[in-house]
Amino acid sequence: MTSPLLWAPAVSAALPAAIPVDPDAQQAREWLVNELGKPDYQAARPTWFDLVSKAIGDWFASLRLPTGPGLDGFLPLVVVIVVVALVVVAFLVFGRPRLNRRSGVPAGALFGSDDQRTAAELRASAARAAAVGDFTTAIEEAFRALARQLAERTVVQTAPGTTARDFAARAGASFPPAAAELAACAVLFDDVRYLERPGTREGFDRVAALDRRLQAERPASLERLESPVAG
Repeated sequence: MTSPLLWAPAVSAALPAAIPVDPDAQQAREWLVNELGKPDYQAARPTWFDLVSKAIGDWFASLRLPTGPGLDGFLPLVVVIVVVALVVVAFLVFGRPRLNRRSGVPAGALFGSDDQRTAAELRASAARAAAVGDFTTAIEEAFRALARQLAERTVVQTAPGTTARDFAARAGASFPPAAAELAACAVLFDDVRYLERPGTREGFDRVAALDRRLQAERPASLERLESPVAG
């Protein structure tokens, strides 16, 4: 067996030819770029969130609360700064607060009609009908406005096939003190919509008053968005 000492010089002599040990500046730059472009290096790069978090952490670390007599007034300022920073971090981590549940709720089916109007538009339509004495239309539009405003607030949702009485029952669960009035107004809607009974000023005023009342009240509960009113 050949001793390693005999072939070691040959290997050493071959190294310069296979691996340049003294690259010029351009070649060294290319090697560095190629090396840093490998997946292992790219995966280790900090994300934008890592950079922002580090910047905020460094800023906190740089804060120094002044000491000495009469400096207690600085403490509220520091507390405010800390709270603002925490809000910023929460915004970055969790995104916008889900106060806008309504943004994911499409307009559409509303008691047998594909109606894209907002609650405000439906109220305006009801008022115009009442102004010319068409209380049948006014009651229909006013009840639709009531239903649409609860849908916009994501209190109670409507879906294709939802009836006025189904809606009133669900809305009554969210507004227990108004449950009886909701049921009564649903009957008024069905009377003018399906039974062709003429609407009255009193009926319109009743539905419109309930709409205004529910706008000012907080619901006892909200329906789950995944389970809209069915029917």
